[in-house]
Amino acid sequence: MPNSPIDTFVFAPLAPILGILLFWFIQLIFIESQKYLLSLIWHKHQPLCRLTNFIGIFFQTICHALGYTVTKSGVSDFYISINYGRVSPKKDKQGIFKWIANAFLFIGPFFIPSFVLFLYLFFLIRPTLEISTVVYDTFSLGLITLGTNFYTFSLTFFNFLFNIDLLHPLHLGFLLFLIFLGLGIRPSYIGEKKKEKVDMIYDLKNIKTHLLQKPLYIFILFAAAYVFFYISLFLKQNWYSLLFSILGWLSIIAIVALLITHGLLLIIRVVDKLPKYSKLIAYLMLPLSYAMARVVFFCFPFRYSNSISLIVMLSVTFLTIWLLLNYKTNKFKTKSEMELGEAKNGTGRVIKK
Repeated sequence: MPNSPIDTFVFAPLAPILGILLFWFIQLIFIESQKYLLSLIWHKHQPLCRLTNFIGIFFQTICHALGYTVTKSGVSDFYISINYGRVSPKKDKQGIFKWIANAFLFIGPFFIPSFVLFLYLFFLIRPTLEISTVVYDTFSLGLITLGTNFYTFSLTFFNFLFNIDLLHPLHLGFLLFLIFLGLGIRPSYIGEKKKEKVDMIYDLKNIKTHLLQKPLYIFILFAAAYVFFYISLFLKQNWYSLLFSILGWLSIIAIVALLITHGLLLIIRVVDKLPKYSKLIAYLMLPLSYAMARVVFFCFPFRYSNSISLIVMLSVTFLTIWLLLNYKTNKFKTKSEMELGEAKNGTGRVIKK
């Protein structure tokens, strides 16, 4: 059955756009969830929370400066602090140039830092990364092509993470950069009473206002996307699907970074329940258990030594935290029972209500 011209020329170009919007919305949800976790540890870890806020403002300010650079407005003033960032252009351009610069400010932080990390990752996984060369011409085939590229990239990405070598400088650097990205994709202003809280609704309102301010520019962007699709289809190239696949990969990287930092924040929240010296033991278990596992596998080589070392590190750390929590709970119960026994024997102090 021949393809419908309406499907090919009207609906097919929309498939990747809708897919990217879905992944971007998931990314926003994870960002909001992370901000909630940060608010739970704010009272005990203000320096860490303020650092995450600084990273978010740093990304935001850099993206705005990049917007002025791309539009050739130039940058005359650049200021950044823990609570605030500001960029002033040399030439105050109006119209589409100002609109593009503001797009870098509102939308850029969700993709540009991830793109830098993607370039780093691409250097590490390039030999194993597979890309679909299918040139699609229907809406359903477009979703399948996009999903295939997402699946193959995710498979390669997770395979790299599960076999990452923390003793390799480039691998360790990538993981630290990934955590750095996850901690500060967006500023939160946690604990800052004078600042408006930056949450998902705040971001969506800014983006909505920015897009509806110049609806003609949105129409031009959609028209350019359709033209690019028609050119790719006519030349039988996968350029259109590849472009949106890369945008989806950036969201996947950001989501994974957020998931990893979710785990770190949950560990911090649980370890906070331990006494001072027990906290140190819990945190030291991460590097010590990994180092011990690598030493063992160095003496007895094994094909999956990197993966097993990561599993050992996480397992030993979680087991140590669990044992320390149980020890604290049992110690508290024993102390309470002793106090209760002393009270019954008349040796305890009487507490007046």
